[in-house]
Amino acid sequence: MEVPQRPIVSFDGLGIAPRILEILDRIRFTVPTPIQHKAIPIAIEGKDVIGVAQTGTGKTLAFAIPIIQRLSQKKGRCLILVPTRELALQVNETFQKIAPLFGIRTAVIIGGASMYNQLQALRKNPRVLIATPGRLVDHMSRRTVLLADVDVLVLDEADRMLDMGFLPQIQQILRFIPKNRQTMLFSATIPGEVLKIAASHMKLPVHIEIAPSGTTAERIIQEVFIVKRDAKKQLLAKILEQYHGSVLLFSRTKIGARKITRIIREMGHRAAEIHSDRSLSQRKEALDGFKTGRYRVLVATDIAARGIDVIGIELVINYDLPEDTENYVHRIGRTGRAGHEGRAISFATPEQGGDVRSIEMLIKTALPVSEHPDLPRERFVQYSKPAGHSGFYGIRRNRHVRRKKRLGHQYPRHNFNRF
Repeated sequence: MEVPQRPIVSFDGLGIAPRILEILDRIRFTVPTPIQHKAIPIAIEGKDVIGVAQTGTGKTLAFAIPIIQRLSQKKGRCLILVPTRELALQVNETFQKIAPLFGIRTAVIIGGASMYNQLQALRKNPRVLIATPGRLVDHMSRRTVLLADVDVLVLDEADRMLDMGFLPQIQQILRFIPKNRQTMLFSATIPGEVLKIAASHMKLPVHIEIAPSGTTAERIIQEVFIVKRDAKKQLLAKILEQYHGSVLLFSRTKIGARKITRIIREMGHRAAEIHSDRSLSQRKEALDGFKTGRYRVLVATDIAARGIDVIGIELVINYDLPEDTENYVHRIGRTGRAGHEGRAISFATPEQGGDVRSIEMLIKTALPVSEHPDLPRERFVQYSKPAGHSGFYGIRRNRHVRRKKRLGHQYPRHNFNRF
């Protein structure tokens, strides 16, 4: 009996112009990812799009191709808003692979960079503006950027762009963009509140969900170590001896990132740090050094949870669990990218059982607890449960979990013997 073969998926048949197809073939982009396969035809039609897919699945190209095709055929400009400087530079790198061949210039408008250089770039009439909200508002107040001809708006990492910290700036920017525009939102996590805000600024958006919000990349092995705070350094040393590839390590604070970087260097490993106290040039040097292998370990705060696209990161270490549970998905998404295998290890203190439980509820998966033979065995501290509730209660209850429970989400069963 003949086994039916799966059809070969390609960029053909998605409505992409022949010249762009030739360029994609030349740069060896031949097979679209699921988000690209579903989003590109809809975006090319000019419809509003809300795209949800795991990190590392090619969301940038999913909106870059339709934008370049549109701008090559019509007048107008595109504005892409992103939450971090690193993500802005990364998005620009993707556009630079195709846009210049159509005479389409880009400009990156981010804080920490030279205002003079940005003004020079703006004078060249770029048709794609890639910006962080704060610096763009600065330019708007100086009247060095006019947005009256923007007919495509993209919010990348939309959950961060529309949270309460960015929302006032976003609303200020939206007042100067024509309402008759195409709007696209992309992220790995889009909570219901964000969808409500987004829908008020969009026209009948097509919701494309490759994986449910909060889904982690498929080929990432995840585990958690229960370790006392003063034993984290010892465990880190053991893990860095066990694994030999590149490591992205997350700290909750800037001070912590500096201390951990110093500790790792004392262990004999090449390390760099990236956080908001570092200048743009320092952050760029650290990221470039990590990409080229000059630094084996990059220590970062959540500023690097989004916007670092480095193929081949062997291991992500959550030295501190994230303050915002949803950042766990973005953190570990820095490994296992583009179909590669990856590994994520989290350090949790005995008092952080509730935080681990919150992460498990978000990703709908129980995290395996590992033990190191050279370290004492620890367990999560069990706290008494409030009346009328069931399950494990940690030192804090995460707002995200409470919200999800009210909405009636179903979560997997857990083995509470490990707590």
